[in-house]
Amino acid sequence: MPVVRLANASSGEAGVRGEAADVLLPRETFACAAADVAPALLGCVLEHDTPDGLVAVALTEVEAYHGQADPASHAYRGRTPRNAVMFGPPGHAYVYFTYGMHFCVNLVCLPEGTASAVLLRAGRVVEGEDLARARRTAPGPGGRDLARGPARLCQALAITRAQDGADVCAPASPLRVRWPTPAEAAAGRAGPAELAAASISRGPRVGVSAAGDVPWRFWVTGDPTVSVYRAHAPRGARPKPVSARAASDGTIPL
Repeated sequence: MPVVRLANASSGEAGVRGEAADVLLPRETFACAAADVAPALLGCVLEHDTPDGLVAVALTEVEAYHGQADPASHAYRGRTPRNAVMFGPPGHAYVYFTYGMHFCVNLVCLPEGTASAVLLRAGRVVEGEDLARARRTAPGPGGRDLARGPARLCQALAITRAQDGADVCAPASPLRVRWPTPAEAAAGRAGPAELAAASISRGPRVGVSAAGDVPWRFWVTGDPTVSVYRAHAPRGARPKPVSARAASDGTIPL
């Protein structure tokens, strides 16, 4: 796994992950392919500042999608108005609406035109828990389920299509990604130092039908906020509706 580097807040120089807490991830973090960036994001903090307040989540589960080379990616069949942000510059949020009810957020990787991205699947709320609870009707034991799963994560953080294209590397952006503070790191398994390989698990992506065996889902081993793995379940053929027998005049009685 490549060592992800960041700008040191005091010197302006580069340093390894965790050297300066509360530093936003630089755009160079997202210069690699999604499969390399994804595990390096574990333990980083996604925060969204809204008029209601700020909620921050330490990431515990992510998935990588590799653009037009990946049949499971939204970009596999090319650029559309929906996925246009994926083809843009790295370090931006790609937010999509799914199943007619949920939002999911991704972080774009690689140079413009490549459409590589990391889906943020789950996290542990480290700031703004009361606000996150107000947005989530079923927080689970100890708040475990507040951001457990990509749709719940977006709900807890109030992320919608309005955040599609947000620059998560810009200090002025309401939606940002940063390293955790020492206190945040101490509260969970993912610390500000580089996570040991033994602390990160990997496996197939959740609910993916194409390329379902590609192990591009990464999570903090043993963390209770990680979502439950579910393989793709093909939908069975729907039974054809049976109508009543028509009357002699061709009408069907109600």
